[in-house]
Amino acid sequence: MLTVDGPRLLSALEELGQIGAIEGGGCARLALSDEDKAGRDLVVGWMKQLGLAVQIDAIGNVIGIRAGQEKGGREKIAPVMTGSHIDTVRTGGRYDGNYGVLAGLEVVRLLNDSGVETRRPIAVAFFTNEEGARFQPDMMGSLVYAGGLGLNEAYAAADKDRRSVGDELRRIGYLGRAQPGVIRPHAFVELHIEQGPILDEEKVRIGVVEGVQGISWTEYSLTGVSNHAGTTPMRLRRDAGYVAASVNVFARALAREMGGNQVATVGALSLRPNLINVVPNRADFTVDLRNTDDDKLKEAEARVAAHIADVARAERVEVEAKVLARFEPVIFDASLVDRVERHAQALRLSTRRMPSGAGHDAQMMQRICPTAMIFVPSVAGLSHNVKEHTEAADLLAGAQVLANLVVELASE
Repeated sequence: MLTVDGPRLLSALEELGQIGAIEGGGCARLALSDEDKAGRDLVVGWMKQLGLAVQIDAIGNVIGIRAGQEKGGREKIAPVMTGSHIDTVRTGGRYDGNYGVLAGLEVVRLLNDSGVETRRPIAVAFFTNEEGARFQPDMMGSLVYAGGLGLNEAYAAADKDRRSVGDELRRIGYLGRAQPGVIRPHAFVELHIEQGPILDEEKVRIGVVEGVQGISWTEYSLTGVSNHAGTTPMRLRRDAGYVAASVNVFARALAREMGGNQVATVGALSLRPNLINVVPNRADFTVDLRNTDDDKLKEAEARVAAHIADVARAERVEVEAKVLARFEPVIFDASLVDRVERHAQALRLSTRRMPSGAGHDAQMMQRICPTAMIFVPSVAGLSHNVKEHTEAADLLAGAQVLANLVVELASE
């Protein structure tokens, strides 16, 4: 068995973590920012040092390919692909996404060092704008790769400063020529930290991910009338802030009532004019709804929309809604999920089958090839947080499961 080089993997995570480093030990590498470019350049440099043929496609996805045994293997036989993303949220940690990419490169290093050739090529990928923190929708690069979003639509997506994806790809030098999705993998395996508390609480080493929750992101803009906070009777107010606040409370109560895997979050909220003594005339906020059952997710969407309409009507506030992202729940390939479990148990690692509460590139790749995910614990369940942490032993355990599975798949 090829054994993961722990210090080497941890050193790579540390080095990448220094790019965009922020106070508290976290990272800020928003998609297509200067920091993202620096991170991309570092990882691409490592790919080239490993002898990988590096391909950059038209949405900026980067794929490094290690050739298989058969002559012309890259063209004639589908590769086994692994990877994730290296962009972060504004207050992100060092492991989210990065771990899966660098563990994939560690698999290649192991094979190179051991002189092992595999029948199939092995591809290590990182996808553009997985987080969706700067541009929507999230998982943009993998969604384009899988054919779920057109290039022109992706290029037109803009951030709050009206900088577009297409312009920013060009600016940082990652507007590639390859057609997204031209490489159709034999299988795709994504290694990731859990980003939740379950594995850590239950002291389980490996999460065997069976699927990903459906995700619904909607942005609401409410327009009322500004007025004096002291002189305007409550019955005459057209308070956009009040309606927004009621949605936040309703969303929490709804998730509790529905139970199961239903979650609901009002994550972004801004009021205008945002003054202590003025009734808000404008509220902009987002609603994030998720469920493993698409029918229940649709129910939650409908009930939130109905609540907003009812309260806004009573308050005489106008409502505009914009869908930022909508993805149905995804079930991963059953046989590949079984293999993840088998390899973890062969290493005497405890396992737990579970859904992913967060969205991942793997859910897009399942559209075009058999796909599975491997989770390792997140201490205290923290992620999208500068204090995000996974113990070194767990990082190495997950990487070893990945290595064993990828080598097996690449030998088919």
